[in-house]
Amino acid sequence: MTVMDMFKLDGKVALITGGAGLYGRQIVRAVAEAGARTYIASRNLEALEKVADEHRAEGHDVRALRVDQADEASIMALRDAIQDENDALDILVNNAVARPVKDGYFSDAEAIDTSMRVNATGLILLTRAMGEIMADGGSIVNIGSIMGLIGLEPLNYRGTDMNGWAPDYFFHKGGMANLTRFQASYYGPRGIRVNCLHPGGLWSPSHPEAFVKNYSERTCLGRLANDTDLMGSVVFLASDASVYITGANIPVDGGYTAK
Repeated sequence: MTVMDMFKLDGKVALITGGAGLYGRQIVRAVAEAGARTYIASRNLEALEKVADEHRAEGHDVRALRVDQADEASIMALRDAIQDENDALDILVNNAVARPVKDGYFSDAEAIDTSMRVNATGLILLTRAMGEIMADGGSIVNIGSIMGLIGLEPLNYRGTDMNGWAPDYFFHKGGMANLTRFQASYYGPRGIRVNCLHPGGLWSPSHPEAFVKNYSERTCLGRLANDTDLMGSVVFLASDASVYITGANIPVDGGYTAK
């Protein structure tokens, strides 16, 4: 096997949760282009089918399935559907995230509880269920955030109407960093690796100019992330190129957390 062969995902079966969002789309493209049969799952099946159709038109094997990460029965149904079509699951990318907390630190308890049900309890239940059908030697990639590694920088929002006061997001992305270490220990005897990527800010056309300027100046590379910046890291961790890496938390943030 050559070093380039190590990055190929030919013959692998992958599940990516939340495959129709900004991060999800580039993760799906990365894994599908690398050769894996790729399942994408979220509550919005219509949006997923559009993504899957785009990839199938390019010759990629991408299939859309519905899952509600807040509902254990839905998670188990997803597991069974994948198992019915495959011998095992080789790759799991935990990318789904719910953002029900809209009123910052003083959001009501119901919104915070909803967030925790999806982003904490649901994350554990889904990973546990997929772990049951995962092939020995497989790879789990958690998609965290630099907000799970550092505190809030209010100066990023100077001159805008934006703010970053989302306590649940900091809580569950911080928890994901250590959950990654726990899962790496738990699945290690089966040769299953568990790592976490922590992306920095992803540029959006809706961002105010002041935010883009403030945030970009905060990074070493002087810019926000684009719609391809996560692809290489995902393939690296999903593939045999990272076969001796597990329990790692890797920022993909243009050097934001290095400053």
